[in-house]
Amino acid sequence: MSALPKAHSEMTEAEWQARCDLAALYRICDHLGWTDILATHMSVRVPGEPDHFLINHYEEMFHEITASSLIKMDMQGNVIGKSGRFNKAGFTIHSGIYKARSDANCVMHTHTRAGAGASMLRSGLRPISQDVMLVWDELAYHEYGMPATQEECDALGVSCQRGSCVVLLNHGLLAFSHTVHGTLQNLYMLERACELELISRTLGEPPVMIEPNIVERMGKSLKKLRADHAWGLHEWNALVRLVESKGSDFRI
Repeated sequence: MSALPKAHSEMTEAEWQARCDLAALYRICDHLGWTDILATHMSVRVPGEPDHFLINHYEEMFHEITASSLIKMDMQGNVIGKSGRFNKAGFTIHSGIYKARSDANCVMHTHTRAGAGASMLRSGLRPISQDVMLVWDELAYHEYGMPATQEECDALGVSCQRGSCVVLLNHGLLAFSHTVHGTLQNLYMLERACELELISRTLGEPPVMIEPNIVERMGKSLKKLRADHAWGLHEWNALVRLVESKGSDFRI
Protein backbone atom coordinates (compact mmCIF):
# COMPACT_ATOMS: atom_id res chain seq x y z
CA MET A 1 0.00 0.00 0.00
CA SER A 2 1.14 3.58 -0.71
CA ALA A 3 0.83 6.00 2.21
CA LEU A 4 -1.69 8.79 1.76
CA PRO A 5 0.15 12.15 1.71
CA LYS A 6 -1.13 14.84 4.06
CA ALA A 7 -1.67 17.11 1.06
CA HIS A 8 -4.41 14.72 -0.14
CA SER A 9 -6.17 14.11 3.16
CA GLU A 10 -9.53 14.90 1.51
CA MET A 11 -9.54 11.52 -0.26
CA THR A 12 -9.70 7.98 1.08
CA GLU A 13 -6.65 5.74 1.32
CA ALA A 14 -8.35 3.41 -1.17
CA GLU A 15 -8.63 6.21 -3.74
CA TRP A 16 -4.98 7.16 -3.24
CA GLN A 17 -3.91 3.54 -3.76
CA ALA A 18 -6.02 3.40 -6.94
CA ARG A 19 -4.31 6.59 -8.13
CA CYS A 20 -0.87 5.10 -7.48
CA ASP A 21 -1.80 1.91 -9.32
CA LEU A 22 -3.15 3.82 -12.32
CA ALA A 23 -0.08 6.08 -12.45
CA ALA A 24 2.09 2.94 -12.37
CA LEU A 25 -0.01 1.48 -15.20
CA TYR A 26 0.67 4.53 -17.37
CA ARG A 27 4.42 4.21 -16.70
CA ILE A 28 4.29 0.51 -17.62
CA CYS A 29 2.47 1.31 -20.87
CA ASP A 30 5.15 3.89 -21.64
CA HIS A 31 7.84 1.25 -21.08
CA LEU A 32 6.02 -1.21 -23.36
CA GLY A 33 5.67 1.41 -26.10
CA TRP A 34 1.87 1.41 -25.94
CA THR A 35 1.63 5.14 -26.48
CA ASP A 36 0.17 7.33 -29.21
CA ILE A 37 1.38 10.75 -28.04
CA LEU A 38 -1.74 11.88 -26.08
CA ALA A 39 -4.39 9.81 -27.87
CA THR A 40 -4.87 6.69 -25.73
CA HIS A 41 -6.00 6.30 -22.14
CA MET A 42 -6.36 4.00 -19.14
CA SER A 43 -8.76 4.40 -16.23
CA VAL A 44 -9.66 2.92 -12.83
CA ARG A 45 -13.00 2.98 -11.04
CA VAL A 46 -12.71 4.71 -7.67
CA PRO A 47 -13.03 2.10 -4.88
CA GLY A 48 -16.28 2.57 -2.96
CA GLU A 49 -17.53 5.10 -5.55
CA PRO A 50 -18.93 3.03 -8.44
CA ASP A 51 -20.07 6.12 -10.38
CA HIS A 52 -16.62 7.77 -10.37
CA PHE A 53 -13.43 6.88 -12.20
CA LEU A 54 -9.87 8.19 -12.54
CA ILE A 55 -8.27 8.99 -15.90
CA ASN A 56 -5.25 10.90 -17.17
CA HIS A 57 -5.05 14.66 -17.48
CA TYR A 58 -5.14 14.96 -21.28
CA GLU A 59 -2.09 17.22 -21.67
CA GLU A 60 0.39 14.82 -20.02
CA MET A 61 2.55 12.19 -21.71
CA PHE A 62 2.42 8.74 -20.11
CA HIS A 63 5.86 9.07 -18.51
CA GLU A 64 4.77 12.32 -16.81
CA ILE A 65 1.62 11.03 -15.14
CA THR A 66 1.55 10.84 -11.34
CA ALA A 67 -1.04 9.80 -8.78
CA SER A 68 -2.01 13.39 -8.00
CA SER A 69 -2.16 14.55 -11.64
CA LEU A 70 -4.97 12.11 -12.51
CA ILE A 71 -8.46 13.58 -12.74
CA LYS A 72 -11.64 12.20 -11.23
CA MET A 73 -14.84 12.05 -13.28
CA ASP A 74 -18.44 10.95 -12.95
CA MET A 75 -20.45 9.05 -15.55
CA GLN A 76 -22.02 12.27 -16.86
CA GLY A 77 -18.65 13.75 -17.88
CA ASN A 78 -18.18 16.10 -14.92
CA VAL A 79 -14.72 16.55 -13.42
CA ILE A 80 -14.82 16.12 -9.65
CA GLY A 81 -12.62 18.30 -7.43
CA LYS A 82 -9.64 19.91 -9.13
CA SER A 83 -10.05 20.97 -12.74
CA GLY A 84 -8.48 19.02 -15.57
CA ARG A 85 -8.76 18.45 -19.28
CA PHE A 86 -9.92 15.05 -20.51
CA ASN A 87 -10.13 13.31 -23.87
CA LYS A 88 -13.83 13.35 -24.88
CA ALA A 89 -13.53 10.14 -26.88
CA GLY A 90 -11.79 8.62 -23.87
CA PHE A 91 -14.67 9.57 -21.60
CA THR A 92 -17.08 7.95 -24.07
CA ILE A 93 -15.14 4.68 -24.05
CA HIS A 94 -14.50 4.40 -20.32
CA SER A 95 -17.90 5.55 -19.08
CA GLY A 96 -19.58 3.23 -21.58
CA ILE A 97 -17.75 0.21 -20.16
CA TYR A 98 -18.22 1.15 -16.50
CA LYS A 99 -21.93 1.78 -16.93
CA ALA A 100 -22.47 -1.51 -18.74
CA ARG A 101 -20.18 -3.73 -16.67
CA SER A 102 -20.37 -3.39 -12.90
CA ASP A 103 -17.53 -5.94 -12.64
CA ALA A 104 -15.11 -3.70 -14.59
CA ASN A 105 -12.79 -1.77 -12.28
CA CYS A 106 -10.09 -0.91 -14.81
CA VAL A 107 -10.23 -0.19 -18.56
CA MET A 108 -7.30 0.09 -20.99
CA HIS A 109 -7.42 1.34 -24.58
CA THR A 110 -4.50 1.39 -27.03
CA HIS A 111 -3.65 2.23 -30.65
CA THR A 112 -0.58 0.01 -31.06
CA ARG A 113 0.58 -0.96 -34.55
CA ALA A 114 -0.27 -4.62 -33.97
CA GLY A 115 -3.65 -3.86 -32.41
CA ALA A 116 -4.65 -1.27 -35.00
CA GLY A 117 -3.38 -3.54 -37.78
CA ALA A 118 -5.40 -6.53 -36.60
CA SER A 119 -8.44 -4.28 -36.17
CA MET A 120 -8.56 -3.87 -39.95
CA LEU A 121 -9.12 -7.61 -40.49
CA ARG A 122 -12.78 -8.51 -40.92
CA SER A 123 -11.92 -12.17 -40.31
CA GLY A 124 -10.30 -11.21 -37.01
CA LEU A 125 -8.01 -13.35 -34.89
CA ARG A 126 -7.80 -17.09 -35.44
CA PRO A 127 -7.00 -19.92 -32.97
CA ILE A 128 -3.40 -20.22 -34.13
CA SER A 129 -1.23 -19.37 -31.12
CA GLN A 130 -0.94 -20.03 -27.42
CA ASP A 131 -1.21 -16.29 -26.88
CA VAL A 132 -4.61 -15.98 -28.52
CA MET A 133 -5.82 -18.95 -26.48
CA LEU A 134 -5.34 -16.85 -23.34
CA VAL A 135 -7.99 -14.38 -24.55
CA TRP A 136 -10.06 -16.48 -26.95
CA ASP A 137 -13.02 -17.13 -24.64
CA GLU A 138 -13.24 -13.37 -23.84
CA LEU A 139 -12.63 -12.08 -27.37
CA ALA A 140 -15.19 -9.62 -28.75
CA TYR A 141 -15.38 -7.23 -31.73
CA HIS A 142 -16.86 -3.75 -31.89
CA GLU A 143 -17.86 -2.02 -35.11
CA TYR A 144 -16.35 1.42 -35.70
CA GLY A 145 -18.67 4.19 -34.56
CA MET A 146 -18.69 7.97 -34.36
CA PRO A 147 -16.22 8.94 -31.60
CA ALA A 148 -17.29 10.95 -28.55
CA THR A 149 -21.03 10.44 -29.05
CA GLN A 150 -23.71 8.98 -26.80
CA GLU A 151 -24.51 6.54 -29.60
CA GLU A 152 -20.95 5.16 -29.45
CA CYS A 153 -21.02 5.06 -25.65
CA ASP A 154 -24.18 2.92 -25.73
CA ALA A 155 -22.84 0.68 -28.51
CA LEU A 156 -19.65 -0.02 -26.54
CA GLY A 157 -21.79 -1.00 -23.58
CA VAL A 158 -23.43 -3.65 -25.75
CA SER A 159 -20.18 -4.91 -27.28
CA CYS A 160 -18.42 -5.30 -23.93
CA GLN A 161 -21.13 -7.68 -22.76
CA ARG A 162 -19.64 -10.20 -25.19
CA GLY A 163 -16.15 -10.18 -23.70
CA SER A 164 -13.43 -8.30 -21.84
CA CYS A 165 -10.80 -8.43 -24.61
CA VAL A 166 -12.21 -6.25 -27.38
CA VAL A 167 -10.93 -5.52 -30.87
CA LEU A 168 -12.29 -2.12 -31.86
CA LEU A 169 -12.55 -2.55 -35.62
CA ASN A 170 -10.63 0.05 -37.68
CA HIS A 171 -9.37 1.51 -34.40
CA GLY A 172 -7.38 -0.47 -31.81
CA LEU A 173 -7.71 -2.61 -28.70
CA LEU A 174 -9.58 -2.44 -25.39
CA ALA A 175 -9.48 -4.62 -22.29
CA PHE A 176 -11.01 -4.53 -18.83
CA SER A 177 -11.13 -6.60 -15.67
CA HIS A 178 -12.02 -6.47 -11.98
CA THR A 179 -8.38 -5.61 -11.14
CA VAL A 180 -5.70 -3.36 -12.62
CA HIS A 181 -3.23 -6.23 -12.96
CA GLY A 182 -5.86 -8.48 -14.54
CA THR A 183 -6.66 -5.79 -17.10
CA LEU A 184 -3.00 -5.40 -17.98
CA GLN A 185 -2.64 -9.16 -18.39
CA ASN A 186 -5.68 -9.27 -20.69
CA LEU A 187 -4.39 -6.48 -22.88
CA TYR A 188 -0.84 -7.85 -22.99
CA MET A 189 -2.04 -11.22 -24.26
CA LEU A 190 -4.46 -9.58 -26.72
CA GLU A 191 -1.62 -7.42 -28.05
CA ARG A 192 0.63 -10.48 -28.43
CA ALA A 193 -2.16 -12.37 -30.21
CA CYS A 194 -2.52 -9.50 -32.69
CA GLU A 195 1.23 -9.41 -33.35
CA LEU A 196 1.32 -13.12 -34.10
CA GLU A 197 -1.82 -12.95 -36.26
CA LEU A 198 -0.21 -10.29 -38.45
CA ILE A 199 3.07 -12.23 -38.65
CA SER A 200 1.21 -15.37 -39.70
CA ARG A 201 -0.33 -13.51 -42.62
CA THR A 202 3.12 -12.77 -44.07
CA LEU A 203 4.45 -16.34 -44.04
CA GLY A 204 3.08 -17.49 -47.38
CA GLU A 205 1.34 -20.60 -46.06
CA PRO A 206 -1.71 -21.29 -43.89
CA PRO A 207 -1.06 -21.42 -40.15
CA VAL A 208 -1.63 -24.52 -38.03
CA MET A 209 -5.03 -24.28 -36.37
CA ILE A 210 -5.42 -25.39 -32.76
CA GLU A 211 -7.85 -28.29 -32.44
CA PRO A 212 -11.41 -27.22 -31.46
CA ASN A 213 -11.53 -29.52 -28.42
CA ILE A 214 -8.32 -27.93 -27.06
CA VAL A 215 -9.76 -24.46 -27.67
CA GLU A 216 -12.88 -25.40 -25.69
CA ARG A 217 -10.96 -26.98 -22.81
CA MET A 218 -8.56 -24.06 -22.50
CA GLY A 219 -11.48 -21.62 -22.49
CA LYS A 220 -13.11 -23.34 -19.53
CA SER A 221 -9.82 -23.46 -17.62
CA LEU A 222 -8.97 -19.82 -18.31
CA LYS A 223 -12.35 -18.53 -17.16
CA LYS A 224 -11.50 -19.84 -13.69
CA LEU A 225 -7.99 -18.37 -13.79
CA ARG A 226 -9.20 -14.97 -14.97
CA ALA A 227 -11.76 -14.77 -12.18
CA ASP A 228 -9.00 -15.22 -9.59
CA HIS A 229 -7.58 -12.06 -8.01
CA ALA A 230 -4.07 -13.37 -8.75
CA TRP A 231 -4.56 -13.27 -12.56
CA GLY A 232 -1.64 -11.15 -13.82
CA LEU A 233 -0.48 -10.19 -10.31
CA HIS A 234 3.05 -11.62 -10.57
CA GLU A 235 3.60 -9.91 -13.92
CA TRP A 236 2.24 -6.67 -12.47
CA ASN A 237 4.58 -6.73 -9.49
CA ALA A 238 7.56 -7.37 -11.77
CA LEU A 239 6.64 -4.50 -14.09
CA VAL A 240 6.09 -2.09 -11.20
CA ARG A 241 9.59 -2.95 -9.96
CA LEU A 242 10.89 -2.29 -13.46
CA VAL A 243 9.42 1.22 -13.70
CA GLU A 244 10.57 1.95 -10.16
CA SER A 245 14.11 0.98 -11.14
CA LYS A 246 14.09 3.80 -13.69
CA GLY A 247 13.99 6.26 -10.81
CA SER A 248 10.55 7.62 -11.61
CA ASP A 249 8.33 8.59 -8.69
CA PHE A 250 4.74 8.24 -9.83
CA ARG A 251 3.41 8.13 -6.24
CA ILE A 252 3.29 11.89 -5.80
